[in-house]
Amino acid sequence: MNAAARSARDTPAKDDGDTASRHGTRRFRRFRRFLRDNGISLGFGIAFLLALAGQAVAGCAEFNNELATDGLAQVGFLDYLASSDFAVDVTENWQSEYLQFFLYIFATVWLLQRGSPESKEMDKAGPESDEEQRMGEHAGPHSPRWAGIGGVRQAVFSRSLGLVMAGLFLLSWLAQSVAGVAAYNEEQLRQLQAPIGWPQYLLSAEFWSRSLQNWQSELLAVASMAILSVYLRQRGSPESKPVGTPHGSTNVEG
Repeated sequence: MNAAARSARDTPAKDDGDTASRHGTRRFRRFRRFLRDNGISLGFGIAFLLALAGQAVAGCAEFNNELATDGLAQVGFLDYLASSDFAVDVTENWQSEYLQFFLYIFATVWLLQRGSPESKEMDKAGPESDEEQRMGEHAGPHSPRWAGIGGVRQAVFSRSLGLVMAGLFLLSWLAQSVAGVAAYNEEQLRQLQAPIGWPQYLLSAEFWSRSLQNWQSELLAVASMAILSVYLRQRGSPESKPVGTPHGSTNVEG
């Protein structure tokens, strides 16, 4: 076979290799862009799963220690994951977190903190005008569709973040109460005491102790963030004012 024939035979393979390489490079760039564009949600999502897995392992060990102390048979890891004890521990933390965000989202419509990047400017308490919120006739071409159409859909969309957080709080609080009464009654039966009903559990010290001990910590964290961010800085963080910004500057983020 002469050189021209060999060249003609080899050229398509070379082109296919180059095309595959270009496609691979584009896919890698898209993947890197996806990681960059979703870094916060991916990073905290992975951290959440790792923490949840760690809680499950530690919780299972603690639960089996309690069973051993009572002279009862221990449970396997999968059985613990399906237990009410694990469910109530998880949901009581979730409901307090969603409560924190729900209260913060709604309260900061009206409540202000001079000098905090977590607060609106001091003259902007309230829901603000349609122009400031880019609603109705002030909506731009790239605004969400429901922001410009008016009526009930606009009213719901303009409060959708707080409403969803409130809904998630109520659902997780309900889940906590259901899992909590099951866990409480299991403990009652292990101690040869009578179980109680769900309405009775809702009025019990056990339920409110679980709820309030989480609520107070979340509310303290929000209040601490609001006031400490007036005087302290974290270079490069959008939750902090720029390092050289005066303490009294409000609604300024880095």
